Amino acid sequence: MSSLAGDGDLSKGEGDPPKAMEKPTDSRKTESRTTEKKCSWASHMTNSSTLIVMIGLPARGKTYMSKKLTRYLNWIGVPTKVFNLGEYRREAVQSYKSYDFFRHDNAEAMKIRKQCAIIALQDVKTYLNEEGGQIAVFDATNTTRERRDLILEFAQENSHRVFFVESICDDPDVIAENIMDVKVSSPDYPERHRERVMEDFLKRIECYKVTYQPLDPDQHDRDRSFIQVINVGQRFLVNRVQDYIQSKIVYYLMNIHVHTHSIYLCRHGESEHNIQGLIGGDSGLSNRGKEFARALRGFVESHKLVDLKVWTSQLKRTIQTAEALGVPYEQWKILNEIDAGVCEEMSYDMIKHMYPDEYAMRDQDKYHYRYPGGESYQDLVQRLEPVIMELERQGNVLVICHQAVMRCLLAYFLDKSADDLPYLKCPLHVVLKLTPVAYGCKVDMFDLKVEAVNTHRNRPLGCEKQDVPPALLRRNSFTPMSSRDQVKRPRLFSVGNPPHTPLPPALDSTQEADELAEKPETLNCFSATDSDDNVQK
Repeated sequence: MSSLAGDGDLSKGEGDPPKAMEKPTDSRKTESRTTEKKCSWASHMTNSSTLIVMIGLPARGKTYMSKKLTRYLNWIGVPTKVFNLGEYRREAVQSYKSYDFFRHDNAEAMKIRKQCAIIALQDVKTYLNEEGGQIAVFDATNTTRERRDLILEFAQENSHRVFFVESICDDPDVIAENIMDVKVSSPDYPERHRERVMEDFLKRIECYKVTYQPLDPDQHDRDRSFIQVINVGQRFLVNRVQDYIQSKIVYYLMNIHVHTHSIYLCRHGESEHNIQGLIGGDSGLSNRGKEFARALRGFVESHKLVDLKVWTSQLKRTIQTAEALGVPYEQWKILNEIDAGVCEEMSYDMIKHMYPDEYAMRDQDKYHYRYPGGESYQDLVQRLEPVIMELERQGNVLVICHQAVMRCLLAYFLDKSADDLPYLKCPLHVVLKLTPVAYGCKVDMFDLKVEAVNTHRNRPLGCEKQDVPPALLRRNSFTPMSSRDQVKRPRLFSVGNPPHTPLPPALDSTQEADELAEKPETLNCFSATDSDDNVQK
């Protein structure tokens, strides 16, 4: 076993001293995963678990990147968890005294730190092999080759792929800012004295520098998979990306920028369909919706938002809301509301009456349920990924969108689970201001005091899974729960066209296909727009 080089940054609270890890035996090397995972499309793009290993001196943003990357991977449906070695170290050592603990010649401390890493790796093994995890992020300094060889040996024994993420920064201003923003509030420094924290932490960094061995892309590490993030994203070096998941990791890390900005999210003004309790369609704003649009203009002007970008969907209700602002705006088709397929421009009571099985299945698993001929929330998350990437790169942005879309965006920034995402409250005529902070996101809510209908549907209470015919259940990532009717309707409906004629729910799939072939006009009567956006409770 090799010696440890350091730990991470977060607190885990009090606990018992670390226990020794059992030495893996041959019979455990190929330990199978016993927990069935319910993942999204992204998790099926690799059949090998991955260990992401952070590398870098303290105050280089490793924990920041670890937490953001974990949030992103969970959002796209890849089960991911951070293992921060600082938490394990704080459990083993109840109180931190000074930088002396991190000296390479402090034999007692080195022994404790090594034992902490062994326990953390054991927890990684349990998570990936037994708890249904797919990616583990080992958040620590990992600054020596000896430590990295220990991790590689562990990964090989347990059939995990390894991807290194090294953060290199020599900008003293960035380092000082990171110490002040994050380390002053660390559990290591309960007194919060800024000058003493800065002095001690800079000495801690010097302790690591003595043994720091960066990745060597030309010789020693040329055959390993990694990305080097240089000076918080000014430059990148990428080496030997092995699979789809690793390419997603690189794609994300190259898009996140550390800069001060705010993201404003709101729904369009109240629409005519909102008032009528209908989902989908492309109706215009109601009188109160137009009043909100004018109030939104006042909000933007009063907050003196500099260089504000405004994004909308391509649906009438968001465009009309943006038009009232009197500023340029961009229309994004991928911001269109979730497609309700055959249920477009119906009320929930109508859906319950005409498609009782569909109504029941959606209540059972709202995130994975896909409207026949339409989309699921899971599909919507996949569609919105480019929006997230642009929001990470941009300055101040106002996104005027729809209820389901806003829920998906909020779930990313607030790190909400797939189970909670479809039930996030996003009321009409309210603006949410999201401001990224060290390890999370600050939320401010502004009610513009314009009355509107309530379109939120609460999570069903005591809703137990019912016995639905097996033919109606499709639970894998590519075809979420839905009925047999999966004919994709062209999105050609617009307000003013004759109302559609829903398909009888009792038809079997063969009969449906035959009848649709005989009546092609039925394929052209469904809107592209969205479901959860309009219904009145």
